[in-house]
Amino acid sequence: MHEATDRTDDDAPVTTSKTAHPNGELLGVAVTINRPADELFAVWRDPRNLARFMENIETIEQLDENRSRWTVKAPGGRSVSWESHVTHEVPGREITWQATDADVPNSGRVSFTPAGSRGTVVRAVIAYHPPAGAVGKLVAKLFQREPRIQARRDLRRFKQLMETGEIATAARNRAQLAGEEG
Repeated sequence: MHEATDRTDDDAPVTTSKTAHPNGELLGVAVTINRPADELFAVWRDPRNLARFMENIETIEQLDENRSRWTVKAPGGRSVSWESHVTHEVPGREITWQATDADVPNSGRVSFTPAGSRGTVVRAVIAYHPPAGAVGKLVAKLFQREPRIQARRDLRRFKQLMETGEIATAARNRAQLAGEEG
């Protein structure tokens, strides 16, 4: 082990470190939500709730208490899927998962840290291997399907849903469109 004085690495978290080189892509995003950690954890722990705020989810099929089959939108009108296994859980505080049988290998952790009167800090740390490496990551970014973009947007939508009961959208509904036509 290196002595602290010999250390050339920075001491930043691995998701923001300039010297850490994980095997694949690693991202971390966080949001503070004005709700109790236990309530947020309970919503997130039930995979059926996730499609309510994760816009790229096509389906999540619950296989058992700790396994689910995910199918999500990918660039170019494609879909990718995997089986997600909850590998560690601290009720009310943390969920860790690992994907198997995956088109896009991934794993991660979502933590729920009480933030006093401000609510709860929800932090997602995700490791993944983009298909076709750097080229695949660039293509995913161009189509707005890159996991970092998705995670940031999904946490924002989760915050809106949990704090207001709905997700704000600029899209017009059918009644609005009919009113404009008639």
